Amino acid sequence: MPEVQTLLGFDYGTGKIGVAVGQQLTGTATPLTTLHLVKGKPDWRGIGRLIEEWQPGALVVGLPIGPEENETPMTTAARKFSRQLEGRFHLPVHLADERLTSREAWSRIGGIAIHDVTRIDSMAAKLILETWFSANE
Repeated sequence: MPEVQTLLGFDYGTGKIGVAVGQQLTGTATPLTTLHLVKGKPDWRGIGRLIEEWQPGALVVGLPIGPEENETPMTTAARKFSRQLEGRFHLPVHLADERLTSREAWSRIGGIAIHDVTRIDSMAAKLILETWFSANE
């Protein structure tokens, strides 16, 4: 029987980071939480607690690509975040194309997001993780 590998997925933003957990065996993910940046920096303590709790074998970070396949300032920021994750937690970090994940998250959550917009970020992280699973079957 193949080993079940847990992964954490991240939707990195300028003010918030959506987080999801998923299983490589099933290719599915679940939204977990949204962490807020602390003084413009990722909430490393919060991320550390999630890594300790879920014991992932790898991490996946959404990579925002511009509409014409170009790098944007957010692409650079997401790449930096992924390098920092790898350096701090010594886990493999994979990048996944995150185009349209926020739009898809809004369509899946609908009116619920009006009351709690942070749910969009964790739903986007779920979609990023599932995108990565699909691309790496």
